[in-house]
Amino acid sequence: MTRSVDDPRRVEKSHQFDLPFTRDDFGPEFTWGVASAAFQVEGAWDEDGKRPSVWDEACLRGRVRGGRACLDGIDAYHRLDQDLDLLSALGIGAYRFSINWPRVFGDGRGPWNPAGASYYDRLIDGCLARGIEPWVTVHHWDMPMALEREGGWLRRATVDDFATFAAEVARHYGDRVKHWMVMNEPLSIVGHAFLGVHRRRSGLYPMAALATLHHLNLACAEGARRMREVLPQDAKIGVTHVFTLAWPYDRVGRGARARRAIDALLVDAFLDPAAGLGYPFAICPPLRPIRRFVVDGDEELARFDYDFVGVQYYGPVPTRPARLVGVLPRATVPSAEARVRSGVGVPVDPDGLLEVLRRYRSHPACRRFVITESGFGMNDRPGEDGRIRDDIRIWYARTHLERVLAAKREGIPVDGFFQWSWADNVEWLFGRSVRFGLVYIDYEDDFRRIPKDSYYWFRAFLGGETVASATVSEARRGR
Repeated sequence: MTRSVDDPRRVEKSHQFDLPFTRDDFGPEFTWGVASAAFQVEGAWDEDGKRPSVWDEACLRGRVRGGRACLDGIDAYHRLDQDLDLLSALGIGAYRFSINWPRVFGDGRGPWNPAGASYYDRLIDGCLARGIEPWVTVHHWDMPMALEREGGWLRRATVDDFATFAAEVARHYGDRVKHWMVMNEPLSIVGHAFLGVHRRRSGLYPMAALATLHHLNLACAEGARRMREVLPQDAKIGVTHVFTLAWPYDRVGRGARARRAIDALLVDAFLDPAAGLGYPFAICPPLRPIRRFVVDGDEELARFDYDFVGVQYYGPVPTRPARLVGVLPRATVPSAEARVRSGVGVPVDPDGLLEVLRRYRSHPACRRFVITESGFGMNDRPGEDGRIRDDIRIWYARTHLERVLAAKREGIPVDGFFQWSWADNVEWLFGRSVRFGLVYIDYEDDFRRIPKDSYYWFRAFLGGETVASATVSEARRGR
């Protein structure tokens, strides 16, 4: 058992004077928030009528590190008020969370489950009562297992199943939620299909990945259209994508064409169809076999004019020139300040965030940017005094915020930043082994919540209220 955390005011004071900018520099309309995903935090995987998702099944099959224990998430389902009080004290203006598809919509096609759906009513109302704006992600990877058994995203009919679900979510919560993300990181779902994460046998499945990619593009657009039909006129609908680039960022010279093909595969393959441009076959030949899944009219069906695009940036894809194949991935990238990789192996380069914003600022699908995920994963632990010193996470946030501010000063329309994540959680296949949170979760002691140095640093920067000692004490006891 660790001793009590130092006075949070001392933690805040130690970090509040090392910034070359202030919150005011970003402007009064800039949105500051934190983010999470349903599977990663909620737990209660089989309560109140919830049906299994593909990630529940992955835990049960031992595909997630930690196995069945990860089904509990961080028990957010049972600690809603405590967690919202921690978020309120942080000083954020918005909380981004996702709706668990099989919690509210059974095996994927309904009927609507009032018992499970009431959790999101309480979450939304709890945010609003504390002056926090709810930003809702409709789908963050938790495909109902029943639909997966029918083929999941390999099956074109799943597009309609998803769009029906999206419309129902919008209909039930649209009276209180003004900002929506129809889907989180389609590229990652494509990656799961490529690696066979949810198949009985893992392996490489390139055609399954291409089918998934095309059906996700259709699903995002169709889901957004049906949401638009039922939402108030002032509602904003966006989508979040992985934004990453092949490093070095040169646009000419050796390997430039091959690097551009990588960029197109990872980013343009999603942005171009949304803008009505079709797929970038000319610059990315590996995409060409996707034509077997495309039918007449799909170019228009994949098109949707999103109000904003969420930028999910963690780092670049380092590459090196190679004969015959152009470029190949390599391990790391030199940064101006350090050579650092996160706990999930992503190299850190803050300049890459500014580069992607510059490169895609004129893309017709990107009328407005919001940084919907940015954060650093590591294996931090409390010290002997109970304090969690995560200076590298603070450094990561500071350097990336510097680039966001530089982009704004260049006139790039970026007007929001969401830290990933507000608390440690189940990091998908990595389980509990990698921590991204501003708040430490003690899995060995009833999911105690312990704010880290980064939590106090953000609170000082954002000007949040001081957490009363009783509140912190209750948080530590997990009550």
